[in-house]
Amino acid sequence: MAIKDQPQAPRSRQFGNILLLISGLLLLVNIFAPTLFGTPIPRVPYSLFIDQVQDMEVERVSVGQNEIRYQLKPEADGAVQTFITTPVFDLELPKLLEEKGVEFAAPPPPKNRWITSLLGWVIPPLIFVGIWQLFLNRGNGAQGVLSIGKSKAKVYVESDSGKVTFADVAGVEEAKTELVEIVEFLKTPQKFTQIGAKIPRGVLLIGPPGTGKTLLAKAVAGEAGVPFFSISGSEFVEMFVGVGSSRVRDLFEQAKKQAPCIIFIDELDAIGKSRASGGFYGGNDEREQTLNQLLTEMDGFGADDKTVIVLAATNRPESLDAALLRPGRFDRQVLVDRPDLSGRLAILEVHSKAVKLGADIDLKAIATRTPGFAGADLANLVNEAALLAARNGREAVAQEDFNEAIERVVAGLEKKSRVLNEKEKKIVAYHEVGHALVGALMESNGRVEKISIVPRGMAALGYTLQLPTEDRFLLSEAELNGQIATLLGGRSAEEVVFGSITTGASNDLQRATDLAERMVTTYGMSKVLGPLAYQQGQQNNFLGNEGMNPRRMVSPQTAEAIDQEVKGIVEAAHQKALDILNANRELLETITAKLLDTEVIEGELLRDLLGQVNQVAV
Repeated sequence: MAIKDQPQAPRSRQFGNILLLISGLLLLVNIFAPTLFGTPIPRVPYSLFIDQVQDMEVERVSVGQNEIRYQLKPEADGAVQTFITTPVFDLELPKLLEEKGVEFAAPPPPKNRWITSLLGWVIPPLIFVGIWQLFLNRGNGAQGVLSIGKSKAKVYVESDSGKVTFADVAGVEEAKTELVEIVEFLKTPQKFTQIGAKIPRGVLLIGPPGTGKTLLAKAVAGEAGVPFFSISGSEFVEMFVGVGSSRVRDLFEQAKKQAPCIIFIDELDAIGKSRASGGFYGGNDEREQTLNQLLTEMDGFGADDKTVIVLAATNRPESLDAALLRPGRFDRQVLVDRPDLSGRLAILEVHSKAVKLGADIDLKAIATRTPGFAGADLANLVNEAALLAARNGREAVAQEDFNEAIERVVAGLEKKSRVLNEKEKKIVAYHEVGHALVGALMESNGRVEKISIVPRGMAALGYTLQLPTEDRFLLSEAELNGQIATLLGGRSAEEVVFGSITTGASNDLQRATDLAERMVTTYGMSKVLGPLAYQQGQQNNFLGNEGMNPRRMVSPQTAEAIDQEVKGIVEAAHQKALDILNANRELLETITAKLLDTEVIEGELLRDLLGQVNQVAV
């Protein structure tokens, strides 16, 4: 698809240039008129002026507020010299002039004062209008004053180069199936209209960031072969009230002229936020006016033969206004979620086509090790692996490049410059081995792939890489307890070996406590409190802040019971981790010694060592 240039407005540009030219000329005339049309008068120091007065060389003086202009007595040839000096606060000057017989007076009012006043009133507004016009020309594609209310949408038209189709989108097969119907209607509307069916006027794509919502919209336009208007929700809203609604009207007018076509509004929540919860009421709010105009336009089209379909995308559907989501506007909501194992494999195959892969590459293994990755994350992963291969001087990307890229995304960059002393290095080693030993025995807790005491990221002094062997969508109470025990395995190892604890487990404690609290307040996994939800959850929350939801209003007794239940779950998991490590103390020492020697343990060696964990300890 190619971007179609918007029409220019040369008249408004010429108007702005003329205003700037007139302003500049008037300013120059006002500044340099005395110099251009009069003889320049020399300026002398005030001390020289006083000396000439005392020597009785001065004939007359004109004392002004900003300058003193005086004439010397005529010379033998009759020539008269005039000078200017800057006045100094001197109360004795009139007395001195009177004693020396000098004629002095205030200067007469200028004859051209009306010109000065006129220029003072005219020049500033002209300069302001000219500068404003210049900024409008630069910001709105040189469309002038009238373009402030024009739509900023980019228009994509079909072309062989850069055309996006469904073949370029992978990992979201269900969403593509929903959108195929839109493509068929745009291609052959008679198939639907002859039996009385109506195509959805609006389709809302919802899902986490990076899952391919914008790419899907472009693929729909590419498959249908129709013009595609793309704009972000934030581009409608300006500081001037009424500009947003004007741009909405202009956008739909342009779309109707090129119908059938597609309008794509990205980040719809920027203008479609609920009026009931946003705290703004009344008709003078810019965002509310823009939303009202959008609602009106989506009701106004579709009744005639102008086939205009609106696609919109957001990752905050819970914040949208109810009037925007009702049938007749956005009739259909399509979930574009994070891909599963087969979806991740398909996405990796698409993005790796442009990369030279080595013979040892196993894309399925990479897809298995990347649960929770969105399409954008996987694209970045492939690029990171290619960059690492180029940095290492390889001609093709190897499997170890992908492994390192995954660790970069999950744990951060290696901090080889961060050198630990021997005591801290030993504590970190026991801490990470404690995580690995407890995690190796927990039910469905994933497989421990790597233990490292090389610092990574902003704060990690070491890490234990534990990856799931399959996609999981449901977790039992026992599995959640196992995750908490694994998180506390590092702190428990410090207690077993050193008899004291350090600050290294702060993040583990935070995650364990949050998980235990969700078990009690969200999942109802408490025999004391029963199957009740005490946390105010939000539906369709795709931004990953579900742990920030506030707790419902509860009585002090219920709040105390929740705290006691959370504490009981964490303490039970802590005791389980201590029991496992005490039962495998010898293996803990063996693995730690090897880790201190090599700094990294992974692969078959790690699996053999963890296979010796005492199973009876669980």
